Amino acid sequence: MKILDPSIAAEVANKLLEIQAIRLQPSKPFTWASGWKSPIYCDNRLSLSFPEVRKLIKANLVKSVQHFFPTVEAIAGVATAGIPQGALISDELNLPFVYVRSKPKGHGMENMIEGKVTPGQKVVVVEDLVSTGGSSLKAAQDLRNAGFEVLGMVAIFSYGFDVADKNFDEAGISLVCLSHYDALLPQAVENNYVDESTLKSLEEWRKNPAVWMQE
Repeated sequence: MKILDPSIAAEVANKLLEIQAIRLQPSKPFTWASGWKSPIYCDNRLSLSFPEVRKLIKANLVKSVQHFFPTVEAIAGVATAGIPQGALISDELNLPFVYVRSKPKGHGMENMIEGKVTPGQKVVVVEDLVSTGGSSLKAAQDLRNAGFEVLGMVAIFSYGFDVADKNFDEAGISLVCLSHYDALLPQAVENNYVDESTLKSLEEWRKNPAVWMQE
């Protein structure tokens, strides 16, 4: 995983905490669909409802695309949360936009990718959140199957799991995130969202989320 700038990572993390797009509850953990217990819940779609935060995220996602993938020819959003972010980026860069469904449309053309498919076109994929990378990388592979050349992926936030780094490396996909878990924790302590006594629990979760709190 790459980042655009450490100061941006800290600023984005702080804004996501401020608008409660990221919530930290070590003493009352959330349960993910996988069954994992988690002290963090991240819903970056909330940022769309806050113009200041939306503009901050859009501007830096655009900068990330321009800096890391300067030969980009199109933007692809991952359904559903990557769609609005991708549309904002493509509009700012005046590029074509498509989005990738989680499964083919159940009627009509039964499309997996919505928008004009141009084989050979160089595309950057847009996600809001990366955990293990499974669904994100499936979307990238769907684009490859359709004939696109996938340059890489940009996202708002990553939990920074080792398994995600491994999955992206194996897929040959470069991942760029505006912010990540390691940038989040200092901001959470500094701005009193959590105290030092709960910091260790938050750090332990990221090391082995599958067994965290299972004693």
